[in-house]
Amino acid sequence: MTKLQPTGPALSPEETLYEWFAASARRWPDFEALRIRRSSISYRRLADLADTIAAYIVREHGAVPRRVALLASRSIVAYAGYLAVQRLGAAVVPLNPRYPAVRNTTVCALAEVDLVLSDGAVAAAVAAELHSQVLTVTDEELLAAHVTHALPPYRTSPDDVAYVLFTSGSTGQPKGVPIRHHNLSGYLAHNIDRYRVRPGCRMSHTFDLTFDLSVFDLFVTWGGGAALIVPTRDELLSPVDYLVEHAITHWFSVPSVITVTGGLGNLPVGRVTELKYAIFCGEQLTYTQARAWRAVAPRAIVDNVYGPTELTLACSEYRLDPDPETWPPTSNDTVPIGAVYPSLEYLVVDEDGVPGSEGELVVRGQQRFSGYLDPADDRGRFFTLDDRGVVTPTLGTPSAADYYRTGDRVRVEHGQLVHLGRLDNQVKIRGYRIELGEIEAALRHHPAVDHAVVVAAPQGEDVVLAAFYTGGRVADNELLTWLRRRVPVYMVPRRYRCLTEFPLNSNGKVDRGRLLALLADPSPEAERPTAGVRT
Repeated sequence: MTKLQPTGPALSPEETLYEWFAASARRWPDFEALRIRRSSISYRRLADLADTIAAYIVREHGAVPRRVALLASRSIVAYAGYLAVQRLGAAVVPLNPRYPAVRNTTVCALAEVDLVLSDGAVAAAVAAELHSQVLTVTDEELLAAHVTHALPPYRTSPDDVAYVLFTSGSTGQPKGVPIRHHNLSGYLAHNIDRYRVRPGCRMSHTFDLTFDLSVFDLFVTWGGGAALIVPTRDELLSPVDYLVEHAITHWFSVPSVITVTGGLGNLPVGRVTELKYAIFCGEQLTYTQARAWRAVAPRAIVDNVYGPTELTLACSEYRLDPDPETWPPTSNDTVPIGAVYPSLEYLVVDEDGVPGSEGELVVRGQQRFSGYLDPADDRGRFFTLDDRGVVTPTLGTPSAADYYRTGDRVRVEHGQLVHLGRLDNQVKIRGYRIELGEIEAALRHHPAVDHAVVVAAPQGEDVVLAAFYTGGRVADNELLTWLRRRVPVYMVPRRYRCLTEFPLNSNGKVDRGRLLALLADPSPEAERPTAGVRT
């Protein structure tokens, strides 16, 4: 097998994902790179397994593919396969085996994948529905393989696409977000240095590969020569046991893990002593959650980081002082998202398009993606700053000078950015960014439903989805089953309400505030708003 010759230990800001891994494999070949189901895999062995899968892909496809869908989860094939696609210079399109087949089929079509790599954990019927060339390799087959097929030279450019992830789309179709290697390189270098990632560090892995934060798990770990410790799904329900048993040094998750596992009684205090860093991202981190985690791991440094997929994982960070008495108060009792990375430029834009201290956060720089897979999705998502210092919407293809509109409202408090919520019809639930319009579109396809509106209702520190619809009354379980076949489970509402008409606001639009009020009123009269629209 041919092998990539790394450029050496000194990495420039223009290294590709595979070059980050390959440099560590060259420097520390016998160090542990991956631990999964009690199996320890060294950097040398993981590189060989990646080469093996890369050879399989070339042989099966007949050439180097452009994009490969990865239908695998928490298996050796999943991680070696991710590296194999990078070794070939192709783009990874992660698929979640637990998502509905129609969702994965849609993603494959939108991404125009050439091949689907599966680890065999998903039913053959699901793979068959993808209507793509499918290569299935099990962990057992991979570990027993001896492939000598020569690989093509590695010629990947920093401008090439490393992966394509899909976020929820308001039109009913997911939106593809291509991230290039040059978007990632500065982010990786910054975080490897900030969290002192090096051989001997043991990194958590809480995110599915379809979640962009998983790229931190894999490539901050491998770029620093550390070990990725893959938990089972059961272990994620008892994170303290996982942290203690595996002596985890770096924990990275969404904040809701604290609330969910605490509610299950799985956050005992005083047991975690090896953890050095606890990093939270994906949704607001409340001070209540931060205090609960501080009790679990009192010696760990706690960071709150923020960033949408389009800005390559994260673009701001805030480190809590070890003494909770010094934590700055905020207007919504959440931990600040802090300062934007010094390598990026940002503005806070008010409703008039003028930079100020409160408004929408807009960001540009190396980590900003170049535009959605479908250029139509770029419309309204970028800003240009004119000579008067006023931002105006970008027309046409965004340039490097344009700011990406995050859709997040922030305020400067005590010199730090505080996240106040979304400006648009998006919500975040356990770190997943959801367009309510995608759920509504799926509901409207039900033959008994005429019109549908989905709202996000606060429930303590959590957010739950509730669906309102007009048309024929349908059993809740039927609607739940209908949606579970069409959207990921985290997008399925918990509550359903049939109305004769929707309430309207003064602008003639559906009044979502009044719909939220209806959730607290179970009376039949509440289903007949006095000012509404029949559909």
